[in-house]
Amino acid sequence: MNMYEIISKKKRGESLTNEEIEFFVCGYTNGEIPDYQASALLMAICLMGMNEEETLNLTMAIAASGDSVDLSSFGTLSVDKHSTGGVGDKTTLIVAPLVASLGCKVAKMSGRGLGHTGGTVDKLESFPGYRTSLSPSEFFDQVEKIGIAVTGQSGNLAPADKKIYALRDVTATVDSIPLITSSIMGKKLPSGAENIVLDVKFGSGAFMKDADDALALAESMVRVGNLAKRKVSAVISNMNRPLGRAVGNSLEVIEAIAVLRGEGPDDLRELSLTLASEIVSLAFDISREEGMAKVTEALDSGLAYQKFVEWISLQGGESAYAENPELFPKAKYSHDIISGCDGYISFMDTEKIGATATALGAGRRTKEDIIDLSAGILVSKKTGDAVSCGEVIATLYSNDKNCLAEGEKLYISALEFSHKKPKEESLIYEII
Repeated sequence: MNMYEIISKKKRGESLTNEEIEFFVCGYTNGEIPDYQASALLMAICLMGMNEEETLNLTMAIAASGDSVDLSSFGTLSVDKHSTGGVGDKTTLIVAPLVASLGCKVAKMSGRGLGHTGGTVDKLESFPGYRTSLSPSEFFDQVEKIGIAVTGQSGNLAPADKKIYALRDVTATVDSIPLITSSIMGKKLPSGAENIVLDVKFGSGAFMKDADDALALAESMVRVGNLAKRKVSAVISNMNRPLGRAVGNSLEVIEAIAVLRGEGPDDLRELSLTLASEIVSLAFDISREEGMAKVTEALDSGLAYQKFVEWISLQGGESAYAENPELFPKAKYSHDIISGCDGYISFMDTEKIGATATALGAGRRTKEDIIDLSAGILVSKKTGDAVSCGEVIATLYSNDKNCLAEGEKLYISALEFSHKKPKEESLIYEII
């Protein structure tokens, strides 16, 4: 086999064999195949597509390129959740302790934020003392003891994906469903969970801007997961507006705690319960309706909140912050954004709102950036809400006063107003 023939074959729209795909993935990961040949193949895949078998083989080759986590000791109760990325998405902080309180085993490695989407590990670091790195024995012992551990990504999981994604990012080959599927599932499968629920987002704050594209991606990932002998479900959710009201690390933690205490925004509660019910229904092989009843009771009874406090405390975080969110440090500066007109918010460019939080210090522009855990936005008015001239529509928070003017300009540019109330959009588009 040689790369020239493989590139030529895919350029003609022909299917690649498993051996050809493995040759590419192994060769490129090991540095034997140059960037220019890998780029050519990725572009051919982007233009000509891949069938189901090819997508599965690419996923499995990426998954096999590095380490894997063995969660077999937890039987069929090991679970994982993955989001394709959004603004204000703090559902892991709610869903993980919620399903753990019902007996699921959440052994989860989460990422840090980059660009306009936040990272779960960054949010957890808002708790003083929280350990985002555990030894393998500590990690497994904690899951065995309380059903949950959430750490930063460690080890050498799917090194092929890191290298291939970096190349896709600079060669205009990101927007390919087979390549996205193999990237996401190539990392999820070696993470070891038997049951995987995917939160596939669409809209102005998501990678997939169109609901139908998100549905196609979700169906592809579910098929690949099932072919790999995992139980997989996908929730397609709306990211045409931020999830909840808080955008920014400690602000989002405070909002997640509010939901766990039976308060907080309705949309965040709805999506968290939906994702949790899918996880529970897969793990215990029960109907969605039974799953929803179980997770709703666990949330409303305070069982999930108790598990949250136990988790944060056992992993080194100061549980006093979970019990009294007023302890979280406040940003030195805040600034209210005032509406200049009467009417309705008809559209939010949610990606720009995420970028606003980054400009305030809450996110990273590069992997080396240090984030401001107390920076961010509290959104007072969202799409569909009526606004009056002079009314506060959002509040910006930062420890750098000079960021506030840029933040206000960027935030206002993300909004459109209308005299007519826009058509209401559902939060949950479909579940597969």
